[in-house]
Amino acid sequence: MQSDHLISFEHVTKTFITWDGETHAVENVSFSVNEGEFVTLLGPSGCGKSTLLSILAGLIKPTNGEVHIRNEKVTGTSKHIGYMLQQDYLLGWRTIKENIFLGLEIQGLETEQNQKKALKLLAEMGLLSYKDHYPSQLSGGMRQRVALVRTLATNPDILLLDEPFSALDYQTKLKLEDLVIDTLRRKKKTAVLVTHDISEAIAMSDRIIILSPNPGRIKTVIEIPDVIRTPLPFASREVPEFQSYFQMVWKELNYS
Repeated sequence: MQSDHLISFEHVTKTFITWDGETHAVENVSFSVNEGEFVTLLGPSGCGKSTLLSILAGLIKPTNGEVHIRNEKVTGTSKHIGYMLQQDYLLGWRTIKENIFLGLEIQGLETEQNQKKALKLLAEMGLLSYKDHYPSQLSGGMRQRVALVRTLATNPDILLLDEPFSALDYQTKLKLEDLVIDTLRRKKKTAVLVTHDISEAIAMSDRIIILSPNPGRIKTVIEIPDVIRTPLPFASREVPEFQSYFQMVWKELNYS
């Protein structure tokens, strides 16, 4: 069946077999993401958020169901997708410049033009003067900005963000949220974020998919209104409606 959606999850279930038996990570999950949309998977630990991201990235296969990108079934990793994780995984023996070229090397895209684009991205992140430094010489927030450049350097259509700010101090995290959203809007990218941070989800997203745990199922979907979505994340937290959406999401997550 043809779809206008960029990403489609269709009745996805994932069961892991361990020595203790079967573990149902996610069960019968269906949702779609439109081009240019920012969607967040939100829920407590153990609800299968990262499992869904790994299935979308083609790193693991669903037990049942299918995932499609541009109406093509995901059967393995794809050049359409960039992945940004909680840890930056920069290679300590390579300079910053060499690190941001890594994806280009792996995909055989290391042309002079692509290298120039990657360095331009590094300049946009305010880090061009650090191109000959090594990762150990940079702060955690700077390293995550480098990781973002490395991810965007191959020009993926879809960015997967697996709690990319959770290891950072709060001030750095807030600055990076703004930087990521501003960059993705300008580059017209589609993103799927995994987090358990309610404020982060509301501030960054067009839509929040709340998962219930053990196994992960979609509990509810919350559309974020334009009044919150339009400003950058830091400013959106000051919008009067923000608090009512925080309470709404909090209630859906069933925190006691």
